[in-house]
Amino acid sequence: MSTFKKLASDTALYGISTILARLLNYALLPIQTYAFDKPAAMASNIEFYSWIGVFLVLYTLGLETAFFRFMSRSKDQPVAEKNRIFSQSLSIVISISLLSTILLFSFATQITQWLNYPGQERFVQWSALLVAIDAIVAIPFARLRVENRAREFVWARMTNILIVVALNIFFIILAKDVYEGKYLTALQPIADLIYKPEIGAGYIFLANLIGNALYFIIIRKAFAGFRFQLNGPQIGALLVYAFPIMLTNLAGVLNLLTDRLFLRHFLPPGFYPGLSPEDVLGIYGSCLKLSVFMALAIQSFKFAADPFFFAQAEDKNAPTLLATVTKWFLIVCILIWVGVSINLDLLGQLFLRSKAYRVGLDIVPLLLLGNMLLGVYYNISFWFKLNDKTYYGTLITVVGMAVTIVLNLVLIPIIGYMGCAVAFLISSFVMTAMCYLLGEKYYPVPYDVRSAVGYTLGAGLLIWGCWQFPIANLWVAVPVHTALFGLFIGVVLFIERDTLQPLILRFRKRKQVARIP
Repeated sequence: MSTFKKLASDTALYGISTILARLLNYALLPIQTYAFDKPAAMASNIEFYSWIGVFLVLYTLGLETAFFRFMSRSKDQPVAEKNRIFSQSLSIVISISLLSTILLFSFATQITQWLNYPGQERFVQWSALLVAIDAIVAIPFARLRVENRAREFVWARMTNILIVVALNIFFIILAKDVYEGKYLTALQPIADLIYKPEIGAGYIFLANLIGNALYFIIIRKAFAGFRFQLNGPQIGALLVYAFPIMLTNLAGVLNLLTDRLFLRHFLPPGFYPGLSPEDVLGIYGSCLKLSVFMALAIQSFKFAADPFFFAQAEDKNAPTLLATVTKWFLIVCILIWVGVSINLDLLGQLFLRSKAYRVGLDIVPLLLLGNMLLGVYYNISFWFKLNDKTYYGTLITVVGMAVTIVLNLVLIPIIGYMGCAVAFLISSFVMTAMCYLLGEKYYPVPYDVRSAVGYTLGAGLLIWGCWQFPIANLWVAVPVHTALFGLFIGVVLFIERDTLQPLILRFRKRKQVARIP
């Protein structure tokens, strides 16, 4: 129980910080949809950020996971050995980042022509710098997690988000509005120097770039002991372990981002009357951000779970612990899926300030479910990491990527952006099913499959019912949906009463002991 409590504690710490940070970051969605009320203005931003995700995997080369693995093996080694692993991992990432950034700067014009965004070379260059910074600080952040320095990790992330949000407000609201003469007209000469209309949504890149560059100051202590070194046999061992992880991560990222990379280019002209392909990408990309509620739970858990499960690798109770963790992780994700999906009428008005974006809200439940399945996949995939059979992860993720690519190519011309959501959902299911079946062969875990299927089907029926009978009046819709959500939670608690009762009794006992003078 103590190990489970440790995981729960770390997940809560990382989770609360991640959720708070993302909620602050969520302020960007209404800000951006207010500042750029035409979806087409956000198209290049959405597509470039998708490419940033792809290149970040290539820059880091899977060395975060390799760093965790080698540090867990050297936990009884002297500090000098741990610093050597850190220095070698970071040196590889720095070398890749510098060479790749130089190449992207050199071919910026050709890249904008290939993507059909002429004149946006500076966005390519800012994106290249952004990827390089994120890749370089990834290893120091991993070090904070390995060394259980969660508070430093949390403080750095929170500070970064506050800075990025503030800079977004400054550039695309304050400076833009003053430049356009909406208020504070006396400051227009200053705004003329700061805001350039041709940059537009590119200020989102600039704000992110400035905020992330400050990481070098914020987490400078995490670089302690670093010495640039690319020699020694351990470099080869790191790369051999990391390369399959990189391929897996790359396939996983392409699985997540193919929709945004393909939608604009494979959507038939005039598919949506009155909307350009750029408008459609802007709508899809903005509505997709509402599915990040599920990603919050997954990412929060992942921060704590990576070092935790590696540390528990030799424990004979590890399979049972993994089954218990997965069951409750899934329950939490299902509650998020229901809570968000049946309240999208409210969330759409809160976060998508321009009505032009809200036409795509029907994709959100499918994207949430797809993300939930990926979260389950992430949980049950520890069997191949713990057994050093990472090539199975590569195989599964490549299959998922292939399914995503093929289905996007087939479905986008037929059902538009809904095809992107369906492709993502099917791919996530295929990956989860493959991982479960292979895991049962090589690392059996007593998962509660019946419970998982039952809760998922029940939640799906509730969501489908709410969408079949929409309530136009929000004053009626919100109380009704809140009551249905509360009823669903009550059903879950009733079903799990035998599991929860010992915890409740233990809590009450501690409370009574605390009252004794």
